[in-house]
Amino acid sequence: MININVFTNNEYIKGFELSGHAGYSEHGNDIVCAAVSVLTINTINSIENFTDDLYECSEDEQLGCISFQILEKASNEANILLNSMILGLESIRDEYGSDYITLVFEEV
Repeated sequence: MININVFTNNEYIKGFELSGHAGYSEHGNDIVCAAVSVLTINTINSIENFTDDLYECSEDEQLGCISFQILEKASNEANILLNSMILGLESIRDEYGSDYITLVFEEV
């Protein structure tokens, strides 16, 4: 199962931590893992290329872990990108079920 913790405050998303593998299908054929990876990596790349936001990011491909955190208040652009990512992740969860992906929102 892919577990995603989203860190928020009243105004914006601060970051997220993702861990695990969906287990929807065999490694290399798991469309749930692929979809989650595309959404999260594209969001991080978009924040890097289209905003001036400072962030920290670490990943471990073998363990299926990504940790991403905006270091200062997120710009409007970064917030839109992160909210778009969450919309996509919620859609994946709704389509394939919470047996494969969970989203937890944590106020920080």
